Amino acid sequence: MTYFEHLKIFSVYSIVDIETTGGSKGNGRITEIAIYKFDGEQIVDKFITLINPEAYIPDYITRLTNITNEMVAGAPRFFEVAKQVVEITQNTTFVAHNVSFDHGFIQQEFNSLGYDFNLPCLCTVKLARKFLPGYDSYSLGRICNDLDIPLNGRHRAGGDALATVELFKRILIISNGMLLEDTPYKKLNFKGLNPLLNFDDVKLLPTKCGVYYFMNAKSEIIYVGKSKNIKSRVFNHLSGGANGFAQKMIQEITKIDFVLTGSELIASLYENNQIKLNTPVYNKSLKRSKFKLGIYSYFDRKGFRRLVIKEILGIDQPLASFLNAIDASQALYKWVDEYQLCQKMCGLFHESGSCLQYQLKQCKGACIEEENPHDYNIRVDKFINAIDFGYTNLFVVDEGRTSDEYSLILIEQGHYKGFGYFNSEESVSDVDQFKMYITSYEETRDDRLIISRYLKKNKPYKLIPF
Repeated sequence: MTYFEHLKIFSVYSIVDIETTGGSKGNGRITEIAIYKFDGEQIVDKFITLINPEAYIPDYITRLTNITNEMVAGAPRFFEVAKQVVEITQNTTFVAHNVSFDHGFIQQEFNSLGYDFNLPCLCTVKLARKFLPGYDSYSLGRICNDLDIPLNGRHRAGGDALATVELFKRILIISNGMLLEDTPYKKLNFKGLNPLLNFDDVKLLPTKCGVYYFMNAKSEIIYVGKSKNIKSRVFNHLSGGANGFAQKMIQEITKIDFVLTGSELIASLYENNQIKLNTPVYNKSLKRSKFKLGIYSYFDRKGFRRLVIKEILGIDQPLASFLNAIDASQALYKWVDEYQLCQKMCGLFHESGSCLQYQLKQCKGACIEEENPHDYNIRVDKFINAIDFGYTNLFVVDEGRTSDEYSLILIEQGHYKGFGYFNSEESVSDVDQFKMYITSYEETRDDRLIISRYLKKNKPYKLIPF
């Protein structure tokens, strides 16, 4: 069996290094973090930044790392980059040189934010001792020197993490990938699993994109999830470290099923559909509604198209949705500036007379009727079009479930209608032919938000307006 055939369980790694204010997570804070996303062959993404530790960096640490208090004063605090850390490490194996140190510090930072950060871990110190025996020291500096691995920027997160990538790559090649055969399963607490769950079936789960189902002894669907790598995500569920409620779910799982989607966008849409269709008991608790507030539009009696922030109740579709009032207000203030809208017309200014932007000559006077509704509404419509799909009628062509297949999503009259698949060798030339491949799904309030957010952050294979 070849090296690449052994990359069965986790084919993507987050190779991490951090610098800190001290040697213990109990009294130290992170000052720098570097993450290289590595697919077993090459780096596919990276994230490197200084962190404001909100604590004093001792002189001896500065002498070691060359990171000063002045350097981190303007850097982001950890909570400001936490989302990026989660996104780049999601569905990966966490790799570091002395992994308990790096993972422990990062886990501590997330604990303070109320988030459970817990990834499968591999330690390059332990792996190097096993697969590269006989060296005097396995410190990163010494082992890299002995192996002629470049280490530029010692005791800086970016340089140390990049050297760890090269060390890990050597270990993978020397071990022929065999380190992955059993390692991830060793963390699994078999005592916490339902005895009716056949773990051999878990090992056969695909490493492809799709939606997965957890079922109980009554064959009831108790949880629905999605992932770019189904096997990896399911293993993360089962590998422990979950809170009490999640652990209760794990103990009830007797069967796991899945549907491949190919496209991440279809996975999100289908997961949303299946949660609403099956109302799994654990989705209600583990996947609480993320978006509480939305921005809506309406016409007032004078014909002005106004914007307002209000609670999402599931009746009308919001133009944009947010976790809380602060996020919603900040976004709307930004859009008001960008599109020269009126704060008063957007519910952001409540005093009588002209709004603050008018006084600063940044509003054209809709608030005191110096600007007519037609001219003002043109800019509001431009804003709405910019944050929506961008097209009233659209086919989104994306990845299929196999290499010779494409996926297809239909948006018609501004509404999501469904998705389907067609063979890449088929000749499809008009709208009616495309529609033949579509399986219809009833649009929910979340579908348009899912699509618009995806299209803003990703580039599918092709967009076909009609």
